[in-house]
Amino acid sequence: MENIYLFMIVALAVLAIADLVVGVSNDAVNFLNSAIGSKAISFKTIMIIASVGIAFGAMSSSGMMEVARKGIFQPQQFMFNEIMIIFMAVMITDILLLDFFNTLGMPTSTTVSIVFELLGAAVAVAMIKILGGGEGIDQLGEYINTAQATQIIVGILLSVVVAFSVGAFVQFVSRVLISFKFEEKSKWVGALFGGVAISAIIYFIIVKGLKSASLLDADMLSFITNKAPLFLLMNFVVWTLLSYVFTATFKWNIYKIIIIIGTFALAMAFAGNDLVNFIGVPIAALQSYQDWVASGVAAEAYNMQGLAAKVQTPTLLLLLSGMIMVVTLWFSSKAKAVVKTSVDLSRQDEGDERFQPNFLSRQIVKFSIRLSENISGILPKELQKKIDGQFEKPYTYVPKNKAKDLPAFDLVRAAVNLMVASVLISIATSMKLPLSTTYVTFMVAMGTSLADRAWGVESAVYRVAGVLNVIGGWFFTAFSAFTAAALIAYIIHLGGFVAVVVLLIVAATLIVRNYIIHNKKSKEIKAEDSLRRAESSSIQGVIEESANTISSVVRRSNAIYTDTINGLGRQNLELLKSSKKGVVKLSDEIEDLRDNIFFFIKNLDESSVGASNFYLSMLDYLQDMIQSLEYIAKISHKHINNNHKKLKYNQIKDLKEIDQHLEVLLNQTKEAFDSRSFEQIGQVLGRKKEIIEVVSNKIAQQVERTRTEESSPKNTTLYFNLLMETKDLTASTMDLLELYYQEHDSSVEPARILENR
Repeated sequence: MENIYLFMIVALAVLAIADLVVGVSNDAVNFLNSAIGSKAISFKTIMIIASVGIAFGAMSSSGMMEVARKGIFQPQQFMFNEIMIIFMAVMITDILLLDFFNTLGMPTSTTVSIVFELLGAAVAVAMIKILGGGEGIDQLGEYINTAQATQIIVGILLSVVVAFSVGAFVQFVSRVLISFKFEEKSKWVGALFGGVAISAIIYFIIVKGLKSASLLDADMLSFITNKAPLFLLMNFVVWTLLSYVFTATFKWNIYKIIIIIGTFALAMAFAGNDLVNFIGVPIAALQSYQDWVASGVAAEAYNMQGLAAKVQTPTLLLLLSGMIMVVTLWFSSKAKAVVKTSVDLSRQDEGDERFQPNFLSRQIVKFSIRLSENISGILPKELQKKIDGQFEKPYTYVPKNKAKDLPAFDLVRAAVNLMVASVLISIATSMKLPLSTTYVTFMVAMGTSLADRAWGVESAVYRVAGVLNVIGGWFFTAFSAFTAAALIAYIIHLGGFVAVVVLLIVAATLIVRNYIIHNKKSKEIKAEDSLRRAESSSIQGVIEESANTISSVVRRSNAIYTDTINGLGRQNLELLKSSKKGVVKLSDEIEDLRDNIFFFIKNLDESSVGASNFYLSMLDYLQDMIQSLEYIAKISHKHINNNHKKLKYNQIKDLKEIDQHLEVLLNQTKEAFDSRSFEQIGQVLGRKKEIIEVVSNKIAQQVERTRTEESSPKNTTLYFNLLMETKDLTASTMDLLELYYQEHDSSVEPARILENR
């Protein structure tokens, strides 16, 4: 029996390491968002500062794993074997849940995850005991710390609203006072802002990080706790003076200093306080196991009241945990994906939106617009005009394709994000209120985005939809954590050792699968298939730049058409489904190119109007090609999916013949564009008549078959539609080739837009 629990301890140790990895991947958004989004300092420097903060936070952690030991359930009500079921269920659920959200690139709360997992598993085991012992369900309150659980739930709801509101208010006031032209302001303005921000962050470091680390003596802690206003005032005076010296004498950028200190502070707080979310349960299990082995009592008879006592976590375990967290921060691609979601939703400029609008986001935007109009009507016009002037952004010319290299928001907003998050978390900690750092940092970032007018008319409905998706994911976390942990605890109770082994294998399989899927998606984003936007200012430049795009479209169209015909011949629904997805993805990419037309034309001068006409014509022909291909894939999939009669042998044979002709044409086209041998396009154009005649002959043959022998209206309709759309596809392709053939001039050097004017 002892070997079973020893195996569980080893398994929990492995799960703790894995949980640290997925946990850091998720929570990296808490302290990287502002620094990365503002690009105040280099990415490497950001990572070094965050790594030092994590290492310092892990080592300065008190190691008191109170939540895991007694915060959610009453340990004296459970025996050792029951506690091990709870802990095992919690860790398996936690790693699966966090990895799922990381794969989606969505930030969630590790605190909420662990709390509701403990709650769910404890409720499941308690219910097993209650029902097995003949007690009433009303006895559940004796097993669960309901007051603590209720406090946490209320804290979740309040943190979302308060963080968003306070972030929006502080950012609005800051922008009105400082404006987007903050670098032109007097030195004392930056010094005052630096004094307020750094004081708040320093207080946060002490209250949230060092207070529990026993690094400060009792007198200092007593002074900070009992005379917080005086301590903050002293800090404000000192840091304001230092900020003025930094900016006036050393020419330092005070906003960058705030971002550096804030990033360190949040990283330290994350490691020092959220470490319990990853290793608290395994450490509690290890200490429980050691106590049980020393007792010599049977697992079913050993009461776990010892968990109620405070036990210091070994420093070596904290050090190892910190090292794992730092390594994960540097190498986790999922951490970057989670950060990207937060940065994208708060960026200042327009661009590609990840989330699609929904009914609720549309209604919220409509209500906000009406509310804004009403407020504007109340304010005096002069005051409104002055406020609007503070929100005017200085114009800097940047080509659209270089926009991704610009900061998502400026240094003022990044500093406000860090300052407000620090203050709110500090206040909650000093009041002993449970609070999720993820919820606070994310909602502060969203609030400052709204106040900073980053959510314009063009992007608001998408950004709001994104925020709603993330918030919905948070509540889904709580529900799914509770449910999954309870279910897994019940499975372990029924299956014992075998159930534990099976669940661990399933968990490992799912994590590996998610890792493979995430890597595949990452590669797809970087793949050459991604169509490139043109930025040249001449026809020859656009021809040169768009060659890879045309080659990619032609190659993928060829593959989709062939797969569709093969899928029809074999009645292979999966192949047809894949073709349908492929053409939808291709259509979306071309739509993205069309969305870039505004920026492309804006970058042209008067002498380059011909390039815009060429670009528009090119996109028009590409759109025609894809529409024909999309219709072919759609009707083919629909025909087989509805279990209609398969096409006849002669019809499939004819379609394959057309496919072979089309494949030769498209392959020659791809080669011409790959090699930039645009003169060879003339040879391809010579095949236009041949292919059109082949398709026309097949149409004539089908007309004759329909009159004499065809008996299936569905087959006939499908076949005619395929032939007609193939004819349109060929015509659109030829029109595109003719455009390039006529406009290309090898004697002209392609002109490009200069990056600086």
